[in-house]
Amino acid sequence: MGPLTPAAIRRLAARHGIRPRKSLGQHFLIEPSLARRIVELAGVRPGSRVLEVGAGLGSLTMALAEAGADVVALEVDPKLVPALSEAVAPFGNRVRVVVADAMDADWAAILGPEGAEWAMVANLPYNVATPVVVRALESEPRIRRLLVMVQREVGERLAARPGAAQFGGVSLRVAYWAEAKVVRRVPASVFWPRPQVESVLVSLVRHAPPVAADRERLFTVIRVSFAERRKTMRSAMIRLGVDRAVAAGVLEACGIAPNARPEELGLAEFGCLTERLSEGPE
Repeated sequence: MGPLTPAAIRRLAARHGIRPRKSLGQHFLIEPSLARRIVELAGVRPGSRVLEVGAGLGSLTMALAEAGADVVALEVDPKLVPALSEAVAPFGNRVRVVVADAMDADWAAILGPEGAEWAMVANLPYNVATPVVVRALESEPRIRRLLVMVQREVGERLAARPGAAQFGGVSLRVAYWAEAKVVRRVPASVFWPRPQVESVLVSLVRHAPPVAADRERLFTVIRVSFAERRKTMRSAMIRLGVDRAVAAGVLEACGIAPNARPEELGLAEFGCLTERLSEGPE
């Protein structure tokens, strides 16, 4: 079939009796030029291995395949599979459609042998965007880079730096695994149905953890600190079960003011706190 223009996508959906499902956060990409631009920004080349989450009706899938990528198109809604399969049929075995939920799918089995490097390129459903990104970073090291389209406030939170309005615990968890940045805003007009919010493209490139602190302990310190983000780090230390006097010494050793708030601190400070707390009282 030809390019998936807005009219072609609506005809494809009509042939298969498909209506976008709000419960699954479905907003189908209907602008083929943007799909091609996403592929360019993701650095997809012939032979690239790409995992696409939320393939929908195949607009981005087709652009990835046209660039020469080998694509695993993950789709949770089985009702979309006949239409998606029709759209990607010209690409043969270069596109493998898998019906699965990205939140509990066995990615190791889906991606195949160890050692192969993958990218995730996806128009993520709004209702699962953050957990899908975090799961990819934390559980599948073969995914070395991601370019994902998400709701604007979600994207800004994923890429936020300390002190920014959107900065929070998720920002730190992402920063532990990858360098994240918002690379482009996306208007609502490129989707069907048109969402009530603006979207952004977020690039994430995996790197080695920038702090040496034990990961689980670090994430616990971050989680407890941001559970009451309007309170001070002195308060966070106490909620972690640290004696007031010990808390004061730990904060001072890490160069953190007792009345500092968690959103002012970066990974280096949280890493220092975690290591100091792990040492116990002197």
